[in-house]
Amino acid sequence: MASTAAGKQRIPKVAKVKNKAPAEVQITAEQLLREAKERELELLPPPPQQKITDEEELNDYKLRKRKTFEDNIRKNRTVISNWIKYAQWEESLKEIQRARSIYERALDVDYRNVTLWLKYAEMEMKNRQVNHARNIWDRAITTLPRVNQFWYKYTYMEEMLGNVAGSRQVFERWMEWQPEEQAWHSYINFELRYKEVDRARTIYERFVIVHPDVKNWIKYARFEEKHSYFAHARKVYERAVEFFGEEHMDEHLYVAFAKFEENQKEFERVRVIYKYALDRIPKQEAQNLFKNYTIFEKKFGDRRGIEDIIVSKRRFQYEEEVKANPHNYDAWFDYLRLVESDADADTVREVYERAIANVPPIQEKRHWKRYIYLWINYALYEELEAKDPERTRQVYQACVELIPHKKFTFAKIWLLYAQFEIRQKNLPLARRALGTSIGKCPKNKLFKGYIELELQLREFDRCRKLYEKFLEFAPENCTSWIKFAELETILGDIDRARAIYELAIGQPRLDMPEVLWKSYIDFEIEQEEYEKTRNLYRRLLQRTQHVKVWISFAQFELSAGKEESLPRCRQVYEEANKAMRNCEEKEERVMLLESWRSFEQEFGTDTTKERIDKLMPEKIKKRRKLQAEDGSDAGWEEYYDYIFPEDTANQPNLKLLAMAKLWKKQQQESEAAEMDPDKDIDESQS
Repeated sequence: MASTAAGKQRIPKVAKVKNKAPAEVQITAEQLLREAKERELELLPPPPQQKITDEEELNDYKLRKRKTFEDNIRKNRTVISNWIKYAQWEESLKEIQRARSIYERALDVDYRNVTLWLKYAEMEMKNRQVNHARNIWDRAITTLPRVNQFWYKYTYMEEMLGNVAGSRQVFERWMEWQPEEQAWHSYINFELRYKEVDRARTIYERFVIVHPDVKNWIKYARFEEKHSYFAHARKVYERAVEFFGEEHMDEHLYVAFAKFEENQKEFERVRVIYKYALDRIPKQEAQNLFKNYTIFEKKFGDRRGIEDIIVSKRRFQYEEEVKANPHNYDAWFDYLRLVESDADADTVREVYERAIANVPPIQEKRHWKRYIYLWINYALYEELEAKDPERTRQVYQACVELIPHKKFTFAKIWLLYAQFEIRQKNLPLARRALGTSIGKCPKNKLFKGYIELELQLREFDRCRKLYEKFLEFAPENCTSWIKFAELETILGDIDRARAIYELAIGQPRLDMPEVLWKSYIDFEIEQEEYEKTRNLYRRLLQRTQHVKVWISFAQFELSAGKEESLPRCRQVYEEANKAMRNCEEKEERVMLLESWRSFEQEFGTDTTKERIDKLMPEKIKKRRKLQAEDGSDAGWEEYYDYIFPEDTANQPNLKLLAMAKLWKKQQQESEAAEMDPDKDIDESQS
């Protein structure tokens, strides 16, 4: 029956998948695993708790566990954690002898393993096997003497047992290996816990020899100071200073020494210590020393002492800067300013000499611009502060000899030298200096300075000669021509002034010709030579047709003050308008016509006003295409253009455009009228 029942069981039909397209939400293997973990589907139930009820079961359990541990050890003897777990299990069963045996077997495998020694010794100490623990620690420190942890544990155990002598003996054995600094400090603290100050001092003596660092000497001295052995502390500091000597000086040692003496109220000793150190330690390494010295002087020194330390500190800083870069002229300027404010003349001169000795290596003017001010300041110091004119003269002469005049010069130096000689009432030397400068390296500034000097002295013949030399050197300099002509005008020699202007405008190349022509025209107007002024304007208009020249010409004719001034002025405007018809710059012509219209509005008749209004152009807005630098299109821009009446007559297209605009305007008006009929009715009724 069972078989038939089983045979009749139907196998469930597998559902056919109709839609074989991928699902919208894809499920990854990682997601499946995470969900299984979250739902704890694969958690195995914990093994059943086993209770041991008799000795036979216990022995069986021990046998199985030992076999497991031994199998693990046999598989891999070098895994020390297996040995430690085995030994700790035996220890938990109070099988100390077995645990000891396991540890010994493990040490045979790896005697260098620190953890193994520590666990072994801790087991013996935990079970109060003191002698066994001592034996293990002895073996450990003999086998691995550089492992500090063994020594710390061993000495701590002995001290906890009250065996001070034994702990000291262990420390002594440790110190023979010359361990690190912390070990020495532990030994010293151990002795101090039992009030053995002399023993601690002896240990410090050995400590500073084994580890001769500055901080250790300072600790030794502070130890003596703490226990009120001030003489011993001072002796330690002195020994430290002697031990390190001048080759290995350290600012921290001197700061600590000075603070110790400060606590003892030995202020003079403190000052001596600071000064001794500052004189010998490199300045970049003595920042803390400076700081503490400054604080000390503020607390216990007078005002002069404080100023001295601040000045000396800044001086040392500047010294280091100029040593690092002798061509750092800004550092020299700061240094010299400091020295000038607080030093004697010899010291200042020495620093100036050191500064000017650093000549720029390249003979280019840009490299000399800062350097030359060292000489200027040196000369001014000698003249104004030291009151030594002879040395000032020597400084100026040395400076002008040093400058490579064939490549470049400094007019400022020559002018300052000449002004100095004038202050000394030594005019020949001043003239000689300026003459030498013009001969060696003529410059506009030198000529101007020399001419100004002679003008102040009212030596007009010398001024004329200098102007002649100046214009030979720089004939294109319009300002020089104008000044020369003005000088002759002031002296009343009008013909010479006019001749100078004629020479000037005849030069083939000028830097500012418009200024020169304006000055010449103003000169003739001032002399009321109107005909010559007209001729000048005509000559100028032959060279340039600039709108401002025409406007100026017209305004001149207007201001001539005679009856024919208005017709002459109008004639100039007529000529200008005719001349500028072909001018490309329409704005200039518009400017001319506006000037003409303002003239006619003030002085003209209705006819002339109407005429000028007809000449005024129409202003229209246009668009033009812009191009970028690379040739690509940059868009459009709007601009204003001017269309003059004669242009409209010549171009029929413009007339057609105007008619189109008029038609469009009429169309807009008619549309507006259709949109608002009520308004038309109201207007008709009214």
